[in-house]
Amino acid sequence: MKDPILYIVIPCYNEEAVLPMTSGIFLKKITGLAAAGKISDESRVLFVNDGSKDKTWQIIEELAASDAHYEGVCLSRNRGHQNALLAGLMTAKEYADVTISIDCDGQDDINAMDAMIDEYLAGVDVVYGVRSKRTTDTWFKRTTAEGFYRVMRALGADVVFNHADYRLLSRRALEGLAEFGEVNLFLRGLVPLVGYRCSSVYYERAERLAGESHYPLKKMLAFAFDGITSLSTKPLRLITAAGILVSAVSFLAIIGTIITKLFGYTVTGWTSMICAVYFLGGVQLLGIGVIGEYIGKIYSETKRRPRFIIGETTLEAKEKR
Repeated sequence: MKDPILYIVIPCYNEEAVLPMTSGIFLKKITGLAAAGKISDESRVLFVNDGSKDKTWQIIEELAASDAHYEGVCLSRNRGHQNALLAGLMTAKEYADVTISIDCDGQDDINAMDAMIDEYLAGVDVVYGVRSKRTTDTWFKRTTAEGFYRVMRALGADVVFNHADYRLLSRRALEGLAEFGEVNLFLRGLVPLVGYRCSSVYYERAERLAGESHYPLKKMLAFAFDGITSLSTKPLRLITAAGILVSAVSFLAIIGTIITKLFGYTVTGWTSMICAVYFLGGVQLLGIGVIGEYIGKIYSETKRRPRFIIGETTLEAKEKR
């Protein structure tokens, strides 16, 4: 059996500080796996420049010129982590038998790739890299992250707990993923929908080697909300349930008001009236906001704009298999 061609897909955004450090680690891993006879020497490290404003693309071009195992793809503009990752996966799909996606910052344990490849060689199409613990995170980040996964599951989304975007995908799984045409991407939820045989590899995450995180609290919350609204309609059902509950309470309050009126115990109450107005107004605005988020996603999907556009690439013209 021919050794499989592996492409390690790495999205990059303003990574000039860490890329020179981690690129050598990725190269060492891919050549080591090839030397061990697990993958072909035609395997590559594929960097995807997501419209970086620093020298990230220049570094990628220099790496590609220095070693044939490095390749690069540069998007025409910044499209976000998920679109950059998809661009790399769809590019690699034309050349590779299997891909492993990983972040550029060196936090994910690269040695977990050995176990991922072993799972693939055993017939598994999707292998999730799952964090065994979150001791390197702050208490706030750990609590909010774990809460996010629990909320996603409660809302019916099929996500893998403590799994980000460190995963192996076979060519068959990549072809299945390509069938999904969503513009609003949340790959952590889409990949499980592909199906096929899957497994998990557990690892411990380290500190970032250099540079700063590109996911502050604001972006993390936006990413979480995108994931929820992209994979579940339960928030809309919760609004309906809240509307029914508020209507029932209001109906009981009306009955109580009529009774007190009949017995002559009515007292004009400014506070109770204002509280009722604020409460109902808040519920209505919240409901309109959630519905508006879904309508906005529908609007984006109907336009069918491209999820990414490749501006430059170091990949040579190859015959597609």
